[in-house]
Amino acid sequence: MILAFLLRTLISGAIIAAITLIARRNPAAGAVLGTLPLTSILAMSILWFDTRDNDRIAAYSSAGLWFIVPTLPMFFVLPLLMRQGWGYWPALLMACVTIFPCFWVTSLIAARYGVKL
Repeated sequence: MILAFLLRTLISGAIIAAITLIARRNPAAGAVLGTLPLTSILAMSILWFDTRDNDRIAAYSSAGLWFIVPTLPMFFVLPLLMRQGWGYWPALLMACVTIFPCFWVTSLIAARYGVKL
């Protein structure tokens, strides 16, 4: 159990490290790789190996689809604040804070259409 966790952590860390190295040379290429749903693919694959449960993976994937949209404002807020002179950490914190009301609104909209998240 612990060995599997450590292996997953190493793989995830290696992917993030590779993306940041690529982004140093080519920010657009790093962004393309960073915005691929690598985290979701890894999580779904690990969930599959752990459970072999199609319904659980389908539910995860469906919920992920609903929560893509509310994360998008972060990518507008962060560069906007940084270009206005905010430091990286305060701008990142504010960009992340903007996500929570967006998640809440998305949950309300989804519930209105009978989607259980």
